[in-house]
Amino acid sequence: MADDLSAVARFLFEAGTLKHTRRTGWWMAGVDNPESVAEHSWRTSLIASVIAKLEGADPARAAFLAVWHDTQETRTGDVNHLGKKYATGADPQAVTADQTTGMPEALAATIQELVAEYEGKESPEAVCARDADKLECMLQGIEYRAQGYAAAQRWIDNSRARLTTETGKRLAEELLSEDPIGWLRAAVGETG
Repeated sequence: MADDLSAVARFLFEAGTLKHTRRTGWWMAGVDNPESVAEHSWRTSLIASVIAKLEGADPARAAFLAVWHDTQETRTGDVNHLGKKYATGADPQAVTADQTTGMPEALAATIQELVAEYEGKESPEAVCARDADKLECMLQGIEYRAQGYAAAQRWIDNSRARLTTETGKRLAEELLSEDPIGWLRAAVGETG
């Protein structure tokens, strides 16, 4: 008999709520309609694969870790850095264990292992995924600053200071030297 996938189906609906869950720290920077947790996680996964490849780690594993790094926020909401000072009880591994209850054991174990690895901060892939999380926040801050949100500079500076990989630090320098729409100018052949 096939595994019961009802818990998986429920989780997929639950995961969809991250498309509507806003990253709350940006409100403190004055951003009216900040990115969602899902949007952040998607670009974090791309960045994790890039950093891992350039750092000699497994890019697929790093991206896999990044995909799951904020899934607990379906239940806890996005608690910004200041909020974590007061709301200290939400253990990502405990939340993940609850989220995976009833899933086929092999799947539940894999998800729980991914979250534990990310939270453990020790494997090369977890280090790359965690740097990707910081670099994505910095990148988003650069974009918000370009849109006129000057207070985003605090997030740019703090995220940059928390990078640990050589690739993450080098990418940060490149991002800071680029115009957020410079890619478009290059793509259409504009100069100067």
